Amino acid sequence: MATNKHAIIRYQTLDKCFRNPGRKYFIEDLVEACSIAIYEFSGNNNGIKRRQVLEDIKFMESTQGWNIPLERIRDGHRVYFKYDDKSFSINNQPLNETEEIQLKEALLTLSRFKGMPQFEWVDEIYARLDSGLGLSHYNEKIIEFDQNNYLKGLEFISPIYNSILYKKAIQIEYKSFKKDISQSIIFHPYFLKQYNNRWYVFGKNDASQFIMNLALDRITSIEESKNKYLPNKTIDFDEYFEDIIGVTLSNEGKVEKVVIKASNELLPYIKTKPIHGSQKLKEQGLLHTLITLDIIPNYELESLILSFAEGVEVLHPKSLRDKIKKRVELNFSNYITNSADELHTKELNLHHE
Repeated sequence: MATNKHAIIRYQTLDKCFRNPGRKYFIEDLVEACSIAIYEFSGNNNGIKRRQVLEDIKFMESTQGWNIPLERIRDGHRVYFKYDDKSFSINNQPLNETEEIQLKEALLTLSRFKGMPQFEWVDEIYARLDSGLGLSHYNEKIIEFDQNNYLKGLEFISPIYNSILYKKAIQIEYKSFKKDISQSIIFHPYFLKQYNNRWYVFGKNDASQFIMNLALDRITSIEESKNKYLPNKTIDFDEYFEDIIGVTLSNEGKVEKVVIKASNELLPYIKTKPIHGSQKLKEQGLLHTLITLDIIPNYELESLILSFAEGVEVLHPKSLRDKIKKRVELNFSNYITNSADELHTKELNLHHE
C-alpha cells in the first residue's frame, strides 16, 4: 500500500464516488475525479493514469485494503462502479491489514523510547492497543538507540520542551563545570539538541541578550519566570549547526578552511563517516591524503581530531594546529612525568586500600 498523501487522496475520492447513488462513475470519471482532487490539494496537474486507478481499486478490494463490496455494472458497452452496500465506506471500517502492520511498526519503534521524557504516553497507548493488535508478540528487540538512560538532566527535557512550545521564559539554576557555585539565569529557550549522548538547550540569556547553550546535566532546577518571553527572530536552527561539529558556537566564530593530513589506512573510515558535511578530498598520495573542511573550529572539532590519534595531522589554520599540538604535548607529559615504577607502586597501594 502506498503511504503517500496522494494515495490517501485517491482512496478517499474513489470511496466518495462509489458511495454516490446519484451518478454513474465509469473508469474515465474515476480517473478525472482523482486528478481533480489531487490538483486541488497540491496544484499538481499532471493527472492520474488509468492504470493507477485500476491498481487502487484492486487494492481497496483486497484483504490488505478494505474488502470493499464493489459492483461492476454494465451499461451498454461500458461499465460503471458502485458499492453493493450503500452504507459502506472505508472510513467506517476497522483497520485493514496493511494499516495494522504500519501501526504496529510505528508503535514498536516508539516503544524503544520508553522512559524518555515526552514519550510517557507511548506506554499507555501501547498497553491499550496491545490486546487488539497483539503487540506483545512482536517484543523481540531488533533495534537500539544510543541513549544513556542514567544521564543526569533528562527530567528537564519535558519542562524545557513545553517552555519552547508555549513560549515561556524560565529561570534556571545552573552549575557549570568551571564554577563551584550555581548561578541563576533567566532564559528564553528555543531549541533542544542531543550531541554525544548529552542534551543541550539553546536560547537567549536575558541578561546578556546573547544566544547560548546550556547542558541539561548541569541544570539543578527550573521554574517558570515572570519575564516576558523573547521569541527567536534571528536564528534558523536548521542552518545554525551547518558550519560546526557538535554544539559549541561562539558569537565571534567564523568559517575557516581547515586542512588535515590523514593516513590512507584511516581514509576509508573518514570517507564513509565524514568529519563534516563540507569534507573534500584534496590530494591523495601513497601514504596520506589531504582533506579540507569549511568549518568553524571549536572544542568538538579538536576532540574529534584527537580521537584519530596519530592517524590525522592538522596542517591549517595555524591557530587550530597549535591548539592540537598543545593538547597532544600535555597528554604526552602525563606519560613521561611518572615512571613505570612509580605507577606500579601506586597500583599496589590502590589494591591494599
